[in-house]
Amino acid sequence: MKVVGTAACPLGLAHTPMAAKALMKAGEKLGWDVKIEQMSATGFINKITREEAQASDFVLIASDQKIEEMDRFDGKPVIRVDINTCIKAPEAVLKKCGAAVEAKKQ
Repeated sequence: MKVVGTAACPLGLAHTPMAAKALMKAGEKLGWDVKIEQMSATGFINKITREEAQASDFVLIASDQKIEEMDRFDGKPVIRVDINTCIKAPEAVLKKCGAAVEAKKQ
């Protein structure tokens, strides 16, 4: 499964990189292609392109913040998850989101 997404917290200094790293590591363990960008007060790190977004199965937003440039994800299923949940149980988050997307296709 191919997943892209954004991790963001108010400052983007602690939870943001922790969530991004945890999700990408969990994706690797599952054999999935997972790219999570980090959005902070200073901008994006590992920014997702429109092309990457459109090639994905779904978009995961690990944040309750307003995410900039959401139009890149138009037409894709977007799932918002609490950033702390993504840090604590990243593999479970990916599996649950992937199952929800697959179920909706049928």
